[in-house]
Amino acid sequence: MSELGAMRDQWYPVAMTKQLTAQGRDTLLMGAPIRVFADNGGTPKVTDGAGRALPVIDRFGHVWTSLGQPEKDLFTIPEVDQPGRRLVDVGVCRVRCSPLRAVENFLDIAHFPFVHTDILGSEPHTEVERYEVEIRDDVDEVWATKVKFFQPQAAKSAEGGITTDYMYRVCAPTCSVLYKTCPPKPEEWDVIALFVQPLTETLCDVWPYMALYDDDAEMTDLIHFQQMIFVQDRSVLENQLPALLPLDPGREIPTRADMTSIAYRRWLKRHGFTYGAQLVAA
Repeated sequence: MSELGAMRDQWYPVAMTKQLTAQGRDTLLMGAPIRVFADNGGTPKVTDGAGRALPVIDRFGHVWTSLGQPEKDLFTIPEVDQPGRRLVDVGVCRVRCSPLRAVENFLDIAHFPFVHTDILGSEPHTEVERYEVEIRDDVDEVWATKVKFFQPQAAKSAEGGITTDYMYRVCAPTCSVLYKTCPPKPEEWDVIALFVQPLTETLCDVWPYMALYDDDAEMTDLIHFQQMIFVQDRSVLENQLPALLPLDPGREIPTRADMTSIAYRRWLKRHGFTYGAQLVAA
């Protein structure tokens, strides 16, 4: 499996912990068959197609594994441990697209008025204001900060339109964390994460996860709101061409709104995270 390159040794989500059974779940990880199950004590286990035990981490309500030998622990999200936050396992959404494209779409602000009309954006509020992007070498992550966008309904708990502050963090090749204005508690951030399981280079399971301050909304409503947002994204993702994410800077024409995408692609290329990517323009 040398074609997996550096992505072989990364951590990937493969199931929600609370849904594990002894019977288990058969799935794929980068084309390889795996089984996810709970042992007699309820501990998550993952095996490959030959029955070999794979490394496992149980974190953020999900089971994580790797086909290789990760050198680093799974990233952390400190806000998850703050008292009073509601931790929301949104479920899974299968998407016929590159796992890298799923992450890049999550980082894209400009599509809000056109894909999530009258929810996360609306015309004529379509301009993306200047923001800052950097690859933070100390933590080896891509960060976008000072992002602002007008949103008619920024969250399930929001009443009326507000200008929402955002921060984006790419902490793994197929995982990103979004920090956004928290309407009930403005001094804090709502946290929405996107964990992507690469089934193949053009098919993935997406596991959204949230850590929110929201004491009013029903859990079902929180889940349905986020699922609705992602289903809207799916229709766009499944029609993008080329299917693989181009890493050649000349393949697509970026705009100022694409600064995070440019940094993400540069970071992927730097590390050889190329499963689901197109290296050379066709």
